[in-house]
Amino acid sequence: MVTSNFEYFAPTSVDEATSLLSKYRGEAKVLAGGHSLIPMMKLRLAEPRILVDIGQIDGLSYIKEEGGGVSIGSMTTYRELATSSVIQSNYPLLADASAKVADLQVRNRGTIGGSLAHSDPAGDIPAVILAIGGSVVARTRRSSREISIDRFQVDLLTTALRDNEIITEIKLPGLTSGTGTAYSKFHQPASHYAITGVAAVITVSGGTCTDARIAVTGAGDKATRARRTERILKGKELTPAVIRRASSRAAAELEDSLNDDIHASAEYRAHLTQVHAGYAIDQAVEAAG
Repeated sequence: MVTSNFEYFAPTSVDEATSLLSKYRGEAKVLAGGHSLIPMMKLRLAEPRILVDIGQIDGLSYIKEEGGGVSIGSMTTYRELATSSVIQSNYPLLADASAKVADLQVRNRGTIGGSLAHSDPAGDIPAVILAIGGSVVARTRRSSREISIDRFQVDLLTTALRDNEIITEIKLPGLTSGTGTAYSKFHQPASHYAITGVAAVITVSGGTCTDARIAVTGAGDKATRARRTERILKGKELTPAVIRRASSRAAAELEDSLNDDIHASAEYRAHLTQVHAGYAIDQAVEAAG
């Protein structure tokens, strides 16, 4: 299929892009890497009258350490994330997840900001950022705001981003000593989308789990925290029995919204969530030492 007719703009600054979004509010879509939006437009699932391509804006692709954490420009590609020594040393699960996105062509063009803004229920990056506990910086023509990732993912293909905002930056907090991370997924063989994926960030001190953030993708309508699993882990010695009990509750928040489609039934996704939660938690605990 082909897209419906649209008007195309390629601004060269954030101010110009946000001005266009304000002028055509509700009628415009932002084009970043294009690997999510263009297929939807071809299927007529999205029919924007205005397309604002931000690929020509300088200064939105970077990875830098600051304030004890790391800031990432919204146009930073998956390949840049996967190969960055800063990401590999600070957030190995983000490097690992980025390396597992689709194929090389997509990783060379797809961006972290585009992935978060699209909020695909089977996307890898939203779950990873949710597990890390990052935040998203959104700009309008007149102002900017920082949105916690816990409030950013709202529903299927829906975020807290307003019609006149673009993502300019993703901020990741520094991880404390004794923190290990991991990402484990069962992917669709052709697309490499996550049928189910689990990201784990575990902090261990004196043999006891002092903090845990577990996020699930692919199983429900959006990336979701597995809070019951987190509660079971916190304050416990992470024995195999505790990890098994915690991972068995990884799909609890999704019981009423598990995806059921040609790729996997709801029951199978619940099972995969438990299995990959176990894998991710085990690997994160091992990485935490």
